[in-house]
Amino acid sequence: MSSGGARPKVVVCKDLGPAMPPLLERKDVDIVVWPEDRSCERAWLLENIKGAAGVLVLLPDKVNQELLDAAGTNLRVVSTVSVGYEHIDVPLIGAERHTSWLYADVLTEAVADITIMLALMAGRNDGVAYTLVKNGEWCKPNLGWSPFTFCGPQLSTSLSSPTRTVGFLGFGRIAQATLSRLIPFGITHCIYTGSPTSQPDIARDDALQAKYNLKGLNRVDIDRLARESDVLFLLTPGGKETYHLVDAAFLRKMKPMSVLVNTSRGSVVDSDALATALREKWIWGAGLDVVEGEPAITSNHPLVKEPRCVMVPHIGSATFQTRLDMATLAIDNLIGGVFGGEMPAELKRPA
Repeated sequence: MSSGGARPKVVVCKDLGPAMPPLLERKDVDIVVWPEDRSCERAWLLENIKGAAGVLVLLPDKVNQELLDAAGTNLRVVSTVSVGYEHIDVPLIGAERHTSWLYADVLTEAVADITIMLALMAGRNDGVAYTLVKNGEWCKPNLGWSPFTFCGPQLSTSLSSPTRTVGFLGFGRIAQATLSRLIPFGITHCIYTGSPTSQPDIARDDALQAKYNLKGLNRVDIDRLARESDVLFLLTPGGKETYHLVDAAFLRKMKPMSVLVNTSRGSVVDSDALATALREKWIWGAGLDVVEGEPAITSNHPLVKEPRCVMVPHIGSATFQTRLDMATLAIDNLIGGVFGGEMPAELKRPA
């Protein structure tokens, strides 16, 4: 639609499915929606954002000087369908424009679910075993059977492993929701690292340790995190501070039977180092929902080639319920910003 009349124009970079009808039915805005079921083309966005009062973007849509210049002075709000906002140059937007993002809570449960799934898949050789069945090789007589065929490290405690330590690189909402799901497996110890700028929350940690009847819940340094974790969950923000925190030196400190799970940002892990760690058996396996350079991940990627690496295409929040909640909240942020009303999740700038 055009932006004629006095109605403000808003640009939406993706059809948001069942969340869209209430937006499209509004009579007080002109809506321009990217019409195809793929990522929005930059040229289309730069052309259609001219004169817009608001824009709703996704992670691939960079909000930078080029986009702001194309939009002009009418732009009042940038809303993103994501918890992270690394794709938005927030300082550049300035105080006269609003930036909104999504509460972490909106996808906490869905991401915690898939984090557990990847830990189980990576530990129990799901990639190797599933491929064997899918390729019709299970029935081959030369496959044979032995007591330790396809065995991997158990997530839960056992007679031979009465203690299990889970580690978290980052210990926010999703990490704590993941921990709650691990308790029925008999996890005995939890260790984590936090942001260097944050203070330890001893009262919270004591309360969680008591609630889950853990033998220990401790904030540790990154070296101890690597050395002691039986399963290590990466649930930390991306950015310069965490870039390649998990590198070759880190991976060499991990246990040979340990499992690494990343459901945060691909940039936290050095992919080449992880591929080497898997190939040379520094660690047992890896479960990844995110990979540096995604989605440009081909069959030749070093991690795709590793049998003990289970990889899914960034689907941590991909449940019908969560994606509907995310889209609805992003639209509410957009409309609130355009009309100067309430934005449920506005990114507040420091005073």
